[in-house]
Order: sequence, then C-alpha cells, then structure tokens
Amino acid sequence: MTKTDEIEDSSAPLIEHLAELRTRLIHCVVAFLVGMIICFTVATPLFNFLTNPLCSVLAERGQDCGLIFISPQEGFFVAIKVSLLGGFILAFPYIGMQMWRFVAPGLYKSEKNAFLPFMLASPFMFLLGASFAFYVVTPLAYDFFLGFQQFGAEGEAVTEGATAAPLSVVFQGSAQEYLNLTIKFIVAFGLCFQLPVLLTLMGKAGLVTAEGLGSVRKYAVVAILVLAALVTPPDVITQIILFVVVYGLYEVSIFLVARVEKKREEQLRADGYYDDEEEADEEIVAEEDGR
Repeated sequence: MTKTDEIEDSSAPLIEHLAELRTRLIHCVVAFLVGMIICFTVATPLFNFLTNPLCSVLAERGQDCGLIFISPQEGFFVAIKVSLLGGFILAFPYIGMQMWRFVAPGLYKSEKNAFLPFMLASPFMFLLGASFAFYVVTPLAYDFFLGFQQFGAEGEAVTEGATAAPLSVVFQGSAQEYLNLTIKFIVAFGLCFQLPVLLTLMGKAGLVTAEGLGSVRKYAVVAILVLAALVTPPDVITQIILFVVVYGLYEVSIFLVARVEKKREEQLRADGYYDDEEEADEEIVAEEDGR
C-alpha cells in the first residue's frame, strides 16, 4: 500500500463523519423551520400570552393593557420573533436527540451513562429559569418601570402653559420593544440556571473541584452581583432576587461537584487504585510537616 492510499483510507472516516454531521444539521434546521411555521400560525395567541406580566401590572394600576406598533412592519417582525422563540422551543427536543445520536456512537458505555443525565437536565433547567423569569422577575421589573409614569389631575396630558396639574406621562409601549425586553429576561435567566449543569459536568471531567469552587466563592459573589446589575433593571429588589437565586445555584453546584468527586473516589477505590494505608501515611507526614 502506497503512502497516498494510506492518506485516502484515513480520510474516509472523516468524510463519513462530516456527511453525517451535515445530515443531522439539515434535520435540525428542518425541525426548527417546521416549529417556526407552526408558531407563526398562532403568533397572536403566543404574543398575548407573553404580555400577561405587563397586563397584570397595568391592571393593578387601573390601566388598560395596550401596546402599539410604531412602524408599519413592526407587527410582522413581532410575529417573526415570537415564531423564532416558539419554533426553537418546539424543535429543541428533536435537535437534542440529533446531537445525541451524532455524539453517542463515539462514547463508551460509561461515558454515555455519565453524559446522558446532563443532556436531560439542561433543557429542564433552562425551562425552570425561563419560567422563573416570566412569572416572578418580569412582573417585578415592569412594576418598577411603570412606576415612573405620572398623571394629571384626571390622567390628562397638560397643555403648554398650564400649571394646575403636573405633566401626564402615560405608558404607550412598543410591542417590539416589550418583546425584546421580555425575551432578554427569559434567555438570561434560562442561561443562569444552566450553572449547576455546567459546573457539575466540568467536575465530572475533572476541570473543577468542590474545594476550588469554594475557594473562589468571594469572586463568584462579585461576578454574580455584576451579572445581576447587567441583566436586571436598576431595581434593588429584582437584583437581590437574581443574586440569591444564582448564588444558591452556585452553592448547589459545589454540593453536586463534591458528590461527583466522592463517587469517583469510591469507584477508584473499588478498582484498587487507592491504597488506604499509603494515603493515611501521607496524611500523617503532611501533619508532621505542618507542625
């Protein structure tokens, strides 16, 4: 066999993997487009559902819930954005299955058993974070924003030169701007709730340790505070809620990583890679050196 033949033989598996990857990607795109078309047909009910946090806050203030289009094409783009979000959510289980079917053949059975729970936990945690943002954080945020409205004596706009009542500034929101802000909250909290999944997976791979995560806890607190300031409105209550939730997820991650390390140590000990007597001697030597 010549050197050229060896190169051609070695490139064949790569070409097969690329062809399979292309097939999987095509399936994912088709599933996303199908989900997007389905959601486009019901874009108006979906958008009405997404306006529930705003409408609830306005109802508590005795105001009508009304959003406006500030450009002729805004209604179309709002429907497209709703369809994009809904299509991705509908297609995500199928997309995840395609990803798994592409990766799984290259994994050992033990690796499949270790990786599959994270594949299932990731969408669950994202939906949990998105639900928390939609039902808890978003109403608080809009209640804060709408608190800057001001009304005349009877809610009227005051004409120039009149001084009998303060200027009336009433909310008349753009549908597109409202949707952009709501999606920002949903995506931000959905990603934040991926923290335990990400850190536990990194702990499974040996990239982080529970001791290491605990030692940088003070830096994590600062990072979470910065994150809370970036993804939430300048409302102390909302920022505190996000900080408490994300920091709680960080502590849960430390606990989960510690459990992963404990199970790994037990497995290594069962396989005979750990020598208890040798380990005890090392601990005694370390204590004597510390003295």
